[in-house]
Order: sequence, then structure tokens, then C-alpha cells
Amino acid sequence: MKYRKLGHTGLNVSEVSFGTIPILQGSVPVLPEYYNLDDEEALAVLQHAFRLGCNLYDTAIVPEYGDAERKLGRFAESVGRDRIVISDKARFFDGNEMYRAVMTSCETLGTCPDIYFVHQVDGDHEEEVFRKGGALDALSELKQERKIRFTGIASHYYDILLRGAGDTRVDVLQGSGNILERGMLERMQKEPLFREKGFLVNKVYAAGLLPALFPVEILVGGVLSYPVSSALIGIGTIAQAEAAFGWRKQAESNSCGQTEGGILPFERVLAALEKVYTPIPCNRCQRCVCPYGTEIHTIFRQYQYYFLGKEYWALRKLGLGIEESAGHCRTCADMPCLAMCPAKIRIPDEIRKVEQIYSCYDSKIMVN
Repeated sequence: MKYRKLGHTGLNVSEVSFGTIPILQGSVPVLPEYYNLDDEEALAVLQHAFRLGCNLYDTAIVPEYGDAERKLGRFAESVGRDRIVISDKARFFDGNEMYRAVMTSCETLGTCPDIYFVHQVDGDHEEEVFRKGGALDALSELKQERKIRFTGIASHYYDILLRGAGDTRVDVLQGSGNILERGMLERMQKEPLFREKGFLVNKVYAAGLLPALFPVEILVGGVLSYPVSSALIGIGTIAQAEAAFGWRKQAESNSCGQTEGGILPFERVLAALEKVYTPIPCNRCQRCVCPYGTEIHTIFRQYQYYFLGKEYWALRKLGLGIEESAGHCRTCADMPCLAMCPAKIRIPDEIRKVEQIYSCYDSKIMVN
């Protein structure tokens, strides 16, 4: 295991870190059906990752991640609290709510987390988070009180992460990226502000879908070719821990010692996907801004995930606005998104194609 600096925090963290969604148990919306670990099973997986060199474990408050926070606290006690870094988060944007959330997390963990993130910051809540008295101010106050060591912003949106990168109150950022959805990572690579912060990258496996098409060493090695601190991967089994934390050994075995080969060219990623479906060549750079507020890159992501195995989940997400978005495309005269797209994707045509796919399944969704 290799270790990297977590920005200017003074912490060195394992280049691959442990995401705790798969160690949940019970009825939790975020829990994949194929995981359901009890305490002892979860503890065994966490400890195995630790033996493989993992020292960074990421979780979230109970309403989001169920009992994972409690299990992580028990694990921290078993291995020694000072031997691991705990990253925690909550989806509260108001300062008072965030303050209470952190105190609840400390109680559930039985210890204070090292890093605490405002989770899933989006455009609707951005100003509330960053304003005076917002969630970020609350985290700064908690840092001064030594309830947490470092503050963080977690988001799927480049502009929000860029704002966090330029905010002196923020120590660590968390965003998404993988060998398919690499656009945000490529933009970060060119922006000096991101060098000042630690950065954890999640969705490395694209919600668990990409390992069916690409070796783990390609997926992990790809994101680690960017200037990030750690690749955050959901681990639910011993085998998954072996694959994720042993990626360098496997890469060396498969490429005669070449473990620093960089990321697989985007064209080769698309070629692999073409064996399954016709992909939209969008890397989620988020440069296309729709005058009607349509998140074009998010719709394209649901399209990709629909064909990669998350059919029902993707359709439900598309059902939140695809018909309205397609309607705007049909009436939009300027189509500024076409000029903004570096890949020259015919965005209106692709939006209509996604709408047609959704319409074929609309009755099925309504029934379920």
C-alpha cells in the first residue's frame, strides 16, 4: 500500500480508502441488495482492509448510512483509534442542524471523526452551506472546539467543489470520478486551487457497475493517475478488499511491472462499452449549461447506468424530469449546449433518445 498527503492537513492516507455503504445491515435505501453484514462480518472485512494497509475509512451519519457509523466506531476501538483516519458526513446545510449532526456522530462512533463533510452539496443548497451561519461555518466552529480535526465539502458538481477549493474554511474535498466519468477530474487537474486541498474521489466503480467490464487495477489505477489523495471504494467482502487494496500487485502481474501507466484512453473505454450498448461519449465534464436548468450530464449518466445494470434505479431518476427536459430541447432555438460541449455531442438528439427509452418503461415505473 502506498500513501499520499491529504492536502495540507498533515495526514498521510492510504491511496485506496474504505467506503462503508456495503457493511450496512437492515432496511436502508442506499444499501445494495447483495450486502447485509452483521456486526461480526463487518468487523472482519474492516480489519482485513486494515491489515492490507488501509488507514482511511469513510462513513455517514445514521439516517444516511444506517448502522455503518456504529460499526466503524467499534472497529476503531478494536484496532486503536490513532491508527486510522475517520471521514464522516451529513446532508445538513443549515449551521445549527450540522452542528447537532456532528455531535450525534461523535456519540454514535464513540469518538470524534477526523474529517467531517457537508454531504451532497448541490446548487439548491450551495448558498445555504457557504453563507455566514451555514453548515460550513458550523464545521469551522466544531474544528475550533476540537470536535473534528478538519472540515470538508462533498459534491458531484465541479463548480461547487471549485468554490470549496477556494474557501479557506475547507480542508478536504470529496467528489466523484472514474475512467468513464473523468471530466471533472480532468478539469481539476488543470486548476491550481485544487492542489491546496486534500481530495477523496468516490464512484470509482460507478456504483459497482464498471468491474464487470474492466479489471479493478485499471479502474483504481486510472483515478489515481490524477492528483487526488485517495480513491474511495465501497468494500463489502474480503475478496473486494483484496482486489481494491491489492490493485498494484495485480497491475504489476498483468503488465510486467508497469503499475504507473496512467488512465485508459477514453476511446478504449467507449469501445468496451460498445460491446454492451451504444454509449453517449460524455465524460461528465459539466461544461454544458442548459438555459432551462437541465442537468445534461446527469441525464447522460442515467442513460449509461441504465444499460450497465441499474435499469430500475436509472429509470426512476430519469422520471424526475426527462419529459420536461426533452420538451425544452424541442423548443430551444439557441442550443448553447452544443457550443459548450468539447465532445461535440448532439445533445438534443441524445436527450430525445433517452426520453424514448424512458417512455417505453413509464407504465412499468408507475406500477412499481
